[in-house]
This record gives sequence, C-alpha cells and structure tokens, in this order.
Amino acid sequence: HDQILFTYLHLAPDLPQTEELISSGAICIAYETVTDDRGGLPLLAPMSEVAGRMSIQAGAMALEKSMGGLGMLLGGVPGVEPAKVVIIGGGMVGTNAAQMAVGMGADVVVLDRSIDALRRLNVQFGSKVKAIYSTADAIEKHVLQADLVIGGVLIPGAAAPKLVTREHVKKMKPGAAIVDVAIDQGGCVETSHATTHQDPTYIVDDVVHYCVANMPGAVARTSTFALNNATLPYILKLARLGYRDALLSDKHLQNGLNVMHGKITCKEVAVAHNMPYTAANELLQ
Repeated sequence: HDQILFTYLHLAPDLPQTEELISSGAICIAYETVTDDRGGLPLLAPMSEVAGRMSIQAGAMALEKSMGGLGMLLGGVPGVEPAKVVIIGGGMVGTNAAQMAVGMGADVVVLDRSIDALRRLNVQFGSKVKAIYSTADAIEKHVLQADLVIGGVLIPGAAAPKLVTREHVKKMKPGAAIVDVAIDQGGCVETSHATTHQDPTYIVDDVVHYCVANMPGAVARTSTFALNNATLPYILKLARLGYRDALLSDKHLQNGLNVMHGKITCKEVAVAHNMPYTAANELLQ
C-alpha cells in the first residue's frame, strides 16, 4: 500500500494484473499513457521505435523457409520482385517499420486513418511508401496481397482493435508472415496470442505469426539506454516532490496514473474491464 509502481502496465488486456494492482493499494503510473504537449506518448516512443525497427528483422526471419515462411528475401534481388510489406498503423511503430522496410528494398504500404499521419509519411518517404487511408476494404485488399503484415495499431491505454480477422488470415498467402507489435495491448490480429523470445513463432492457416510480448527485450542494451533517457526526468520529479505533488504539478504525468489506492484512474482500462472509473484529481486533491 502507498508504494509507487512506475513502469509499463498495459492493463486493458490484462484483467488479473489489474485486479492485483487494485487490491495492492499502490500508486500505479503507466509509462504508456504519460503524454506530452504535442499529444505524443514520450515514454512509449523509445520502445515503439525499437519494436518498429525490430518488426522488420523479425518479419524477414519469419519469411525464411526454415520458419515455415515463403522462403522470400524482403528486398528481392535483380530480376526477382521484392516482398510486399503491409504496415497497419502509421504512428511511431509504423514509421520506424517503414524506415527499415524501405531500407531493405521492400515494396511498402502503410495504412492509417489519420490524414496528418499519411501526409507525414508522404513527406518523409515520398514514393518509396504508399500511404493509404485505412478502411475495412483497404485492410482486406492489402493484407491478402501481403507477404509480410506488421500490426502497429495503438489506442492509448485501451486494448488494440482486431483489424485483421481470422477470415483474412485464412485467405492470406500460404507462407506469409504476421508480426503483431500490438500484442502487448492484446494484439490487432484475431489469431494472435503472446509468445516469448525463446519460442517466438507459431503457424495458423499456413501463416507464420510472430507475437513476442516485449519485443525490445531482445535488444536489452539499446532498449535500456533509450528508456532511461526518456524516463529519468519523471523519476527525478517523483523522487523530489513525492507522487502527489509530482502528479498535481504535471498533467502529462498525471495522465499516466492508471490505478491508485484501489481505484482505476484510466478511463480506457475501466471501460475494458467494465469497472468503475475515478478521475485522478478526485484522489489527489
């Protein structure tokens, strides 16, 4: 009780952990819902960058014949077409995945519902990336054509929506691969379930699934330095002011508060588990 837990929580898809934290009486601040003045998620960003870049490495491996994949090189070679990589979500994960996929010579499509995100991708990559507005029809069309699908969807604090359905997976190319980076928030592919670094892939309907929870753990050195750079100022503020004054003085840090003294203070988590929601300010004043 009254201990501060400041880390990644991902509570929306995880009822047992949510219930344990409620019963603990702790003050639970989630990295992934801390915000900034630009509307970003500064403590999720470094791990999204790592996971986005890793997703292409993982996808390239999953496409190898020994993994059950098509036996396809992402960039092809002269005279042989490159792989088609379809990235769902044009945020931090999707942008970093696109950067790696373009660098490896793949044919890259990114789907997103944000016109601003599509414009940003167009400015950054030009004709090297096809930035497509995401609709149910567009997702179906491009997923069924894909050699590799990257799931990079995020709704802050909430469980990821299932945008790639079981029916889509059944119709995909045999030997195609899916890397569901959204698995920490429950996954955006209906056939996804969390795997480990020791046993990272499984096959459903001849499609290789890579769904490792905490992908950045595989490159722990890079991830640790990147995360420390982002989190240290907040840690110092909590240490200097105590949790109550730190949260009251910083609305963005306050947005990170998910559970406090037995109450859920993140609306998306409360909705996901059909539990009561209490505004953080009510508990902090």
